[in-house]
Order: sequence, then structure tokens, then C-alpha cells
Amino acid sequence: MTGLSALAFTLSSYLAWHYVVGGSVIGCNGGSSCDQVLGSRWSTIGGVLPVSALAAGAYLAILLSSFSIGPETEAPVRRMAWQSMLILTGAAAGSAVWFIIVQRWVIGAFCPYCMVTHLSGLVLAALVIWRAPRDCENSISPIATRRNISPLSAFGLSMFGLTLAGVLATSQIMLKPAAAFRSGDSSGSNLTTIDPHIAPLIGSPDSPYIVTLLFDYECPHCQKVHSMLDEVIRRHDGKLAFVLAPTPLNTHCNPYIPYDVDAFKDSCELTKIALAVYVAKREAFSEFDRWMFSPEPGQIWHPRRPEAAKAKAIELVGQAKFDAAQSNPWIAQYLQTSVQIFGETGGNAVPKLIIGSHWVNPEPNDANDLVSILQTSLAIPKP
Repeated sequence: MTGLSALAFTLSSYLAWHYVVGGSVIGCNGGSSCDQVLGSRWSTIGGVLPVSALAAGAYLAILLSSFSIGPETEAPVRRMAWQSMLILTGAAAGSAVWFIIVQRWVIGAFCPYCMVTHLSGLVLAALVIWRAPRDCENSISPIATRRNISPLSAFGLSMFGLTLAGVLATSQIMLKPAAAFRSGDSSGSNLTTIDPHIAPLIGSPDSPYIVTLLFDYECPHCQKVHSMLDEVIRRHDGKLAFVLAPTPLNTHCNPYIPYDVDAFKDSCELTKIALAVYVAKREAFSEFDRWMFSPEPGQIWHPRRPEAAKAKAIELVGQAKFDAAQSNPWIAQYLQTSVQIFGETGGNAVPKLIIGSHWVNPEPNDANDLVSILQTSLAIPKP
């Protein structure tokens, strides 16, 4: 029990420390499953308090309590230590179940650090619930025995801890974090522009406000923003449009990416397939683009595989037109333009929204947040 609580404390402290100081966690490169979990709203309460810090405090208390459950400790102190451990491990087990559910069915990705911590909490809870009532069975003192923790008491204390985990889960659901974004201005360089009349577009090319959207077809944050675009355009009553500029986060077609991440291994191929659809049949691109970012019925979204994307493309435009479009030099030129804009605006991350020399990496929770970010960072009038 001491070893498990020490392991869980070390891992949760490491994650909490990285949340405070920033930087990447070892093995959690940008876009990885681990990065998706640690960068999600579920890693904090209300976007302010990291749950890893709460976990570190709980496991530290369990660790300290484990030093006071040995036979050499006086019975009242030992009983108090067991009571504390029952409550804390109950909370740890309940939280572990909650976060495993969130990772599996909400985020769709797993963090190895988190999973090891969760499994430690579950095993700890089982050991403590099993061991606490038996602690003083070998005691030779009748008074100490009367002060024992009964199985019913052990269960009740664990359930109280489980209730605390329920409060944590409820807080995460109810307290929506504030929208975040990182913005900048590249007025010092002449940004490459895209003509909205000859580019993939959501909205009208004659809208007074044309925003260029850099994105990756394997990026979960891009998928989230993509799902809000139609609603944001509707609210602006046709005065806003988005030029779609696929920008793979893959070194094979984007020199501004320092190293490859497995999560974006198919980005270049998916982008070329999408642009081939646009070349072959412009009116089919919108349907293809929405399909790429739409989850299967009853499931959370996962990036499409190249084989599935190619089959969908052929379904929409036909085999002959798709084959012919793939060799069109416009595809490489447009991809190079998107990548060039990505580099001119500092690289870093997608999704990225650009108008004029201003750009922003948005992290909205819903369409309301995205409208607010557009107004704050890109000076798009409020609808």
C-alpha cells in the first residue's frame, strides 16, 4: 500500500508540476493521445484547478497515513489512519472510474501516466477495504479490539469517499472552463493570401469578412472548431466566410514541423485526397469535408483512415475523375500555400484563424466562445 500510494503520488505530482510550469510531459508530444487527455477540459476543474494537484494531495495523505497502520502504532492512531485511508482511497477509486470513463467515451484517448495512477488507486482501495477490518483481529487488547473498524464501517467510509469523487465529477460537468486562445500579429511580414473564389470555402466568397482557417484532418481540436463553423456563419448572416486551408502537421509535407507524431502520420495523404475531391468536383468538397470531421453514429470522432477517405472521395466524384485530379499540380501548389502561411504566422499549432496580419489559435467550448474569440482577436463585428 505504501508503494502504490508513493507511485500514484509521484505521477500525479509530476503532471501537476507540468501543468503549472508548462512544457510537454515526457512521451506526450503534441497531438498524441496523452496530449489530448492532458490538454482537455477534463484535466482541470473549471479550467483553473488541475485534478492532478488534487490527486497528488490525496495520495500524499494516503502515503503518510500508511506509515501509521503498523502494529507498533497505538490503536487509536492506527484506527484514525485506517479511517483516513478508507475515505481517501474511496475517493481515489471513484475518481479513477470517472476518468477512465471520460478517457474512453468522451475524449477517445488515454494518458499512460493517468491510467497507471488510476489503476494504483483502484488496487489501493481494494487493499484498504479488505485490510482495515482485519487490522486488529490479532490484537491482544480487548479495548483495542472494540475500537476496531467493522466491515460495515469500512464500507460506509469508502462510500463517503466515493461521494467526494461524485462531487468532483459533478463540478467538472457543471463548471465549464473559460474559452482560451493564443493570438498574434504578423504585420512584420507580408502574409501570403488565398483568393476565396478559387479555394475551398464555407460561406460566400463575397462576404465582407473572409477568415483563413488552417487545420489538420487528424487534429481533434480542429474537428471541434470545424463543427462550429456553420453556426458561426449563420449568426453573422452571411457576412463571414472561412477559406479552408488544410495544413498537415507532418514533416513529410510541412517543413515547419520539427518532428513527426504518430497521431498525424496520415495527414499529408488525407489532405491530398481532400484537395483532389475539390479539383475533381468542387460542389462535392463540402460534403467530403463534413464527412471527414463527422463521427460515426453513436461514437466519438476519430480521424478517418486514408483507405476510407479515398473510398468516400471516389463515391462522391467517381474513380476516373478522382484519378485524374490526383495528378493536378494545383494540389501541391495549394498545399504549399497553406504550409507557407503556417510558417509565416509562427508555425506552432492548428487550428489557426487568420484575417489580414492577425491570427489566433482558438480553444472554444462552443459557438458562443468562437464568436467571442473572433471578435476579440480578429476584430470581426459581433453579430
